[in-house]
Amino acid sequence: MTTEEKPVDYTLNNPDTLTKYKTAAQISEKVLAEVSKLCVAGSKIVDICEKGDKLIEEEVAKVYRGKKITKGFSHPTTVSPAAFVTPYTPLKTDEKEAATEIQAGEPIKIQLGAQIDGFGSIVCDTVVAPEKEGAEPVIEGRTADLLLATYYVNELLLRLMIPPGLLASGTEEEKAKAASVKPPSQSKISSLLEKVAQAYDCNIVESTTSWLFDRNEIEGSKKIVISPGEGTKGEGVPEVGEVWGVEVGVSLGSGKVKQFEQRTTLHRRTTNTYALKRPTSRKILSEVQKKFGTFPFSLRQLEDERDAKSGIIECVRGNVIRQYEASGEKDGEPVARLLTTVAITKNGLSKVGAPPALDLAKVKSDKKIVDEEILKILEQPLSRNTGKKNKNKKKKAEGEE
Repeated sequence: MTTEEKPVDYTLNNPDTLTKYKTAAQISEKVLAEVSKLCVAGSKIVDICEKGDKLIEEEVAKVYRGKKITKGFSHPTTVSPAAFVTPYTPLKTDEKEAATEIQAGEPIKIQLGAQIDGFGSIVCDTVVAPEKEGAEPVIEGRTADLLLATYYVNELLLRLMIPPGLLASGTEEEKAKAASVKPPSQSKISSLLEKVAQAYDCNIVESTTSWLFDRNEIEGSKKIVISPGEGTKGEGVPEVGEVWGVEVGVSLGSGKVKQFEQRTTLHRRTTNTYALKRPTSRKILSEVQKKFGTFPFSLRQLEDERDAKSGIIECVRGNVIRQYEASGEKDGEPVARLLTTVAITKNGLSKVGAPPALDLAKVKSDKKIVDEEILKILEQPLSRNTGKKNKNKKKKAEGEE
């Protein structure tokens, strides 16, 4: 008698799902910390990206050994100079691009991620490149304004994503009343975040998008679009049981974006099919499917970079692979970005994978947020204190008596 196999539950109701997200996140955060140390003046960006990718591969190899699950990259290591908005990952075979070096004092965006069984955790941090490794001077002036604006925009957005009433306390009636409040509209979210940016004389980067994550998918069925450009809009509201990639982008310029002349090197497989004619194109697609599935990759990560540059053209034309074009601040002004992978549970919002918190003592600005509504939201917690640690301590103490 045959027994039917139960379909696997890939939602957060299955504890294994959150464990896999967290394992991927631990790897992403560990590699982010190491890559941040490499971002010093005079370092070549392509070398940093390669080292970051190697570290992700090494760390991924240490977990879930002997298990028949896919694991690898949810995002290649990208290191974006000051005015870049999109992740940047140059190629070794492009001499001019390969020679791109980090400049002292510029805000550098580092983005990368690992995935376990299709559950990806992506993180992005903005670091100010020091003159030499280990140097951490106090940041002042306009760079400080930019970092503080980005930090508080991020903290506010995270709180605005918590479903209404989720963390409410009091009587059942009071909780029900709090839960009946409508979640903030996307235009309201944009309006509040823009106020934070403007308090520091900065602007939100247009059409900065946060996406619902799913298994093998980092651009799901819902999205929040901040300061949407023409023809773009968000759809859906965050709910309990979901994982999101929450992104913020802030600029010292207008926040308007233009396409850069740099070659497109970051791509991602689509779910479309197309009969590719060229052998090189078929070889590239096969390699991408095997190594990266539907997660983003850099042409630099493919076996033969020169083949990849020619083979990718037909793949993009046939829409089996999409390209992420290089773009940046229209005015050429510095941009800062943060990306956090979060899980929304019944206890609130949990940062699964996140950039390190900004050391506010080392960032000095003469500007501050004065809007009462915003300050009130920023005071709110992201999750409720479940008191599990205290309970465990109490039990242990009781057992020792």
